Amino acid sequence: MTVSGQGVSRPYHRAARPVEPVTPLAPRRVRRTLFGQNWRDLVFLHWPADPFQVAGLLPPGTVPDLLNGRTYVGLVFFRMRDLTLGASPAVPYLGSFNEVNVRLYSRDAQGRRGVVFRSLECDRLLPVLAADASFRLPYRWARIRSQWFDTRLMYRSRRRGMPGAQARVWVDVGSEPVAPDPVEEFLTYRWGLHGRALGRSFYLPNTHPAWTFRRCTLLDWDDSLIAAAGLAEPREEPFSVLYAPGVPVRFGPPVALPEA
Repeated sequence: MTVSGQGVSRPYHRAARPVEPVTPLAPRRVRRTLFGQNWRDLVFLHWPADPFQVAGLLPPGTVPDLLNGRTYVGLVFFRMRDLTLGASPAVPYLGSFNEVNVRLYSRDAQGRRGVVFRSLECDRLLPVLAADASFRLPYRWARIRSQWFDTRLMYRSRRRGMPGAQARVWVDVGSEPVAPDPVEEFLTYRWGLHGRALGRSFYLPNTHPAWTFRRCTLLDWDDSLIAAAGLAEPREEPFSVLYAPGVPVRFGPPVALPEA
């Protein structure tokens, strides 16, 4: 199958297997835990993205995941807590940090939906070095501040050595749970990530309980991380703003993608 746009034709490989359904529960179990994390106080911001631009930023063996012909870019703020390696206890101090990531949405020839990280800001240097050495994930050392003001949550991030790469969000979080709409389910119920390391693309599965979301009011935001990640800079407010108190997450071993 070929997708054409603006005079450019791009080959897309048809999925060899049906695409995984969007579901609030993980479609497969992670039988062996490679590492675990707790994600806390997540704020999700999303914008539509150009699928042809996204296609050029994904690892080989994956294509943009589309819903009704559209794909998206996400900017996600959260606190990462209690990193564990295998069955070991949580790593003290270095295993807890703040993170801000820019992510895209992908699927592979096996039909697995995933995310692709274009950048991951982190305020601890050692996890940045470890993630780069192990999975070649694009972690960046940053100064990140997060703070609650009653019901209002603020995140502020500025990349070290590149002060123009920064992001800020300020939200007023509601108290009542809210069900995500179909597009928000498509964007947040993801059970793995796609990446590339040592010349091979891979899929890293994860599992966690279903999200509990709260709709929140966007009070203020600013971002240059999306543009720094190679995408068009958002000009409008995000079409979706969600807050989640958090979930425990387990990651399984990576699976190599077939070579094209």
